[in-house]
Amino acid sequence: MTDFIKKSELDNRWYHIDATNVVVGRLAAEISKILRGKNKATFTPNMDNGDFVVITNVEKLKFTGNKQADKKYYRHTGWPGGIKERTPENFVERNQPEEILKLAVKRMLPRGPLSKKQLTKLKIYKSEKHPHEAQKIVNIDFGKLNKKNIKTN
Repeated sequence: MTDFIKKSELDNRWYHIDATNVVVGRLAAEISKILRGKNKATFTPNMDNGDFVVITNVEKLKFTGNKQADKKYYRHTGWPGGIKERTPENFVERNQPEEILKLAVKRMLPRGPLSKKQLTKLKIYKSEKHPHEAQKIVNIDFGKLNKKNIKTN
C-alpha cells in the first residue's frame, strides 16, 4: 500500500539558484520538479508538496542556438485574429527577462488550480539581491550538476 503525505506532514524548504549563463529550458525543467515536489521521496501528485525556489540574475539567462531571435511565444486575446507573438528579445527590450523563465516553468507544470498555487512558490529576481535572506536557503550550483546546463559563449 502506498503512503500518502498529509497536510500536517508537509516540509517546505527554500532553494536558491543563480541563473548566470544557465540554459533556460534546463533550468525551467529543474525548477518545475522542485515546485511539484518530485525531488522528494514523499511526492504526492494531488498535494502541494513542493519547495520554494528563488532565482537571481535572470537577466543573464542564455538560449542555445538561435532561439534568442527565432523562438516565439504565442498567446491569444480571445478575439478573432487575436493571436499575438513575442520573442525573447522582445521580453528583454521591455525590461521583463523574468517573464521568459516564468512562462517556461508555467508551461512545464500540469494545468489547474494546484499548478497556480505551486507557481506562487517561484520567486524570480533580475539582480543578485532578493528579500528572502531570513529563510534558511539551500544554494544549488546548477552549472555543476551537468556541463550542458551552462552556455559558455
